[in-house]
Amino acid sequence: MARKVIISGGGTGGHIFPAIAIAGALRRIEPDIEILFVGAKGRMEMQKVPEAGYEIVGLDIQGINRKSFVKNLSLPFKMARSLWQANKILKKFGAEAAIGVGGFASGPLLLVAGWMGIPTLLQEQNSYAGLTNKRLSKKAEKVCVAFDGMERYFPSEKIIFTGNPIRRSSVELEGKRDAAYQHFGLDPDKKTLLLVGGSLGALTLNRCMQEGVSKLVSQGMQVIWQCGANYYQRLKAEVSKELLGSVRLTAFIDKMDYAYAAADLIVARAGAGTISELCVVAKPTILVPSPNVAEDHQTKNALALMNAKAALMVTDWNARAELMDKIIELKNDEDLCKALSSNIKAMAIEDADDRIAREILKMINKG
Repeated sequence: MARKVIISGGGTGGHIFPAIAIAGALRRIEPDIEILFVGAKGRMEMQKVPEAGYEIVGLDIQGINRKSFVKNLSLPFKMARSLWQANKILKKFGAEAAIGVGGFASGPLLLVAGWMGIPTLLQEQNSYAGLTNKRLSKKAEKVCVAFDGMERYFPSEKIIFTGNPIRRSSVELEGKRDAAYQHFGLDPDKKTLLLVGGSLGALTLNRCMQEGVSKLVSQGMQVIWQCGANYYQRLKAEVSKELLGSVRLTAFIDKMDYAYAAADLIVARAGAGTISELCVVAKPTILVPSPNVAEDHQTKNALALMNAKAALMVTDWNARAELMDKIIELKNDEDLCKALSSNIKAMAIEDADDRIAREILKMINKG
C-alpha cells in the first residue's frame, strides 16, 4: 500500500523550494508515495506547488501583521478555523506523517497532527529557530537542521543534521562558464560580479548599485544585476547607457546556473535557501542580510558563515557606505577569494533532500 505524507508550509520561496525538493526525493525513493501539500490561502505556494506537479490545499491562516493592529483582530478566528481545516484534511487524506518546512500553514497542521498521534518532522532552515518551530519540536519526532548549535532551540536527541534542500538544477555548473558568458553577453576577460536580491528585489542592494556601479565598472568589472520586478523599469530608465555596456540589468534570472557559472564574486541576501546554494557554488561571497525578516534570522545566518570564515558580511545599515569598496577589495585579494571559496565549499551539502526523505520514511516505517 502506498505511503501517504503531508508537507506543510510556504509563504516564501525559501520555504517552498525545499518542500518541493523533499517531495521530489520522496518520489525518487518510493515512486508510489502519495504526497499532499498544505499551504496558506493567497500565498505563493498555492501557485508554485501545482506548477511543480503536486496537489495542494489551503488553510485560512495568516501571520501577525506588525504594522496594523486592526488586521490582527481576525487572527484568533482564522487560527481556530485553520485547526478545524487541518483536522479534516489529515483525516480525509489518511496521512502517515506530517512534515513542516516553515511558514503560516505548518503551525496549525503540525499542531493537529501531534494531537492526533501522527508522526511529525520539522525542517528548520535557519540558524535561528522561530517561536513556532520551537513549540512544535516538543511533539515532533525529528528536527532536521542545517546549522550547528541548534540544540539551543530543540531537544538534542531529536536533531538530525541534514542541511537544506537546494534546487539542484541551479548549482550544476560543470562546463557551463563559456555558455554563461554567451548567454549574458559578457567579456570572458573581465571579472564578473553577480548581485541577487531575490525575486522581488532588495531596495538596499539596488540603491548601492545605482550609486556605486560606475566605480565597479571603472575597476574593470562587469555586473549581472538582478534587481527584482518591482524596481526593473525605473532602474532601466535611470542607469546610463554607457554603464549598461558592462551591466546586465534584469528583473529575474531564469537560468541561475548560468549566473552562478559566470560569477567571480557574489553579493546576496542571507536567506537559508540562498546560503545553501552558495555553499555548493563556492564563489567568494559578500552577504548583506535583510533586516526585514522575523527575528532577524538572516543576520544570524550570515554570522554563521562569517564566523566560519566562509563569507564576508556587510550590514544593511552600512551597505551604502561600505559595500562597493568591500567588493573592490575582495576582487583584488586573490588569497582571500581562495580562502572564502574553500571554506564555504566545506559547508556544502548537496543531498539534503535525500537525507530528509530517508528520515521521513524511517519515521513512517518505525510506526
